[in-house]
Amino acid sequence: MIEIVEMLRLWLQGLGLREVARLSGTDRKTVRRYVDRARACGLDRDGGDSQLTDELLAAVIAEVRPHRPTGKSLAWETIAAEHEQIKAWLKDGLTLTKIHTLLGRRGVVVSYRTLHRYATTELGFGRRQATVPVADCEPGAEVQVDFGRLGLLIDAGDGRRRVVHGLIFTAVYSRHMFVWPTYRQTLNDVIAGFEAAWVFFGGVFAVVIPDNMKAIVTTAHATEPRLNDAFREYAQARGFAVDPTRVRSPKDKPRVERMVQYVRSNFYAGEHFRDLGDCRERARLWCAQTAGLRIHGTTRLRPAEVFAAEELPALGPVPEDVFDIPVWTHPKVASDRHVQIAKALYSVPGELVGKRIEARTDAHAVKLYWRGELIKVHPVMAPGRRHTDPADLPAHVSVYAMRDINALQRKAAAHG
Repeated sequence: MIEIVEMLRLWLQGLGLREVARLSGTDRKTVRRYVDRARACGLDRDGGDSQLTDELLAAVIAEVRPHRPTGKSLAWETIAAEHEQIKAWLKDGLTLTKIHTLLGRRGVVVSYRTLHRYATTELGFGRRQATVPVADCEPGAEVQVDFGRLGLLIDAGDGRRRVVHGLIFTAVYSRHMFVWPTYRQTLNDVIAGFEAAWVFFGGVFAVVIPDNMKAIVTTAHATEPRLNDAFREYAQARGFAVDPTRVRSPKDKPRVERMVQYVRSNFYAGEHFRDLGDCRERARLWCAQTAGLRIHGTTRLRPAEVFAAEELPALGPVPEDVFDIPVWTHPKVASDRHVQIAKALYSVPGELVGKRIEARTDAHAVKLYWRGELIKVHPVMAPGRRHTDPADLPAHVSVYAMRDINALQRKAAAHG
């Protein structure tokens, strides 16, 4: 469901179907199907993100998504039936474009992108190619993000010796940068770094290009990386798109890769910090006054000056609200029609015993989804507690489960 929200959100921003497909990691024809169905359901391109309600998404999913017992599309299964033939053609040196043509002659009509994904995933297709310099993007369009190990810090508060990592943000156009020192690389720490970066830069970039850090990318893939659902939701709330780099491909983000060594040697080495807070404040000043005002080796300009003059006006607004980080889980419905989330129990409507559903938990509510459709909303309960809606249970057992004495007395009276 998060992927569908991302496709529609990017389309609402005015992007074309090809760009939406690239940023969301989805086939362009798939994007078109969802957009067309959403428009038929009343989605207005000028109406804003508030239109993407659970009701609209459920209606779109019900119309577009067919039942897939194997989890694969019909096109994928059609290609799989030709696995050995495609393997032989690749061994003979045929290009994938030629193979696509030959398959069409055999009556196997599929999109080239689906064929490419299949060949990459199932047959190890792909070869190294020579690189060429890539032109810079438009001002305010992209920021590259990566973690780098900075060194050790002895915290004056507790005397512990810890490894400090730097979450490094580099504006692609101006090369202006921001460093967020942290002990950990969890989702909460990464989002805290992003929030600090937006304040430092004075706005939000349109596209974030992260390395395959676990807090952002749960499954790395050359063409279809799987993003952390909570971080994708954060990106949607802040209005930026996520375009991860490929695995072990530092050339995909050369600017931030070069910055890791620069930050380690020019900022951190030889310094003594009282604690992590002191390290963060001095990193902020160093980015603004030292790194930002140096003459950059490639552009021969001062990054902070280029950023202020050309990039800052193009950024989105600085967030004013605090983002409530959700937790997405996939609990299994037990025989008592409840799921366990964070050691608390919540009732589930319908005949879903034994099925795994999606659950989204934030500070205020627990939302339960089945195949993308919102089926229940519960208030958050403390560990060890339960929240049961009698309407979720069969009528003949709900009075027992809820210990409804009055209902039991009426039932006994009816039997004499």
